[in-house]
Amino acid sequence: MDQNKNTPQETYSQPDGIFSGKPDIAYPNTPGFTPKDYVPVGGVILADTPIEYNADRRTVKLVVRNTGDRPIQVGSHFHFFETNRYLEFDRPKAFGCHLNIPATTAIRFEPGEEKEVEVVEYAGKRRVIGFDDLVNGYTGQEDTPTFYPKRTEAIRRLGEYGYKTVSEEEAEAEYTENPTKK
Repeated sequence: MDQNKNTPQETYSQPDGIFSGKPDIAYPNTPGFTPKDYVPVGGVILADTPIEYNADRRTVKLVVRNTGDRPIQVGSHFHFFETNRYLEFDRPKAFGCHLNIPATTAIRFEPGEEKEVEVVEYAGKRRVIGFDDLVNGYTGQEDTPTFYPKRTEAIRRLGEYGYKTVSEEEAEAEYTENPTKK
């Protein structure tokens, strides 16, 4: 037998640099930090303050009416401008925005129902791809060296594809004429 070959024990021994044992600390390495309660491995330590989402971003309130004959549900991160064509609201105001609700939740609009919702602008690169294929690009309100807003083209497509839209002025006039409508 060749003396230079590894024996089975050497082959399966632990390589240098592989950690075996218990970590020194199980909590964030912040000087003076001590958790109030025991935190199991994989546990989460939450702050004492309320969780904020979508803070410091532009929001818009919209009155939305379902003109269809079936319920429509819109998820938290769907580009609200491109929602179901039977939802009637001021779509240009919703350009580049999604519902201002916690992630993974949705709002349901029953047939004939009218609701006020709040939308918030997307963060990050603000590129909207897919959904109902109206935008497929940058949804920011300003020109940048690398992106040009797709707003004008997307608004033109609304009419071509049969999306219902109403300006805030039209909605206010309709409400004033028929204040008992809900």
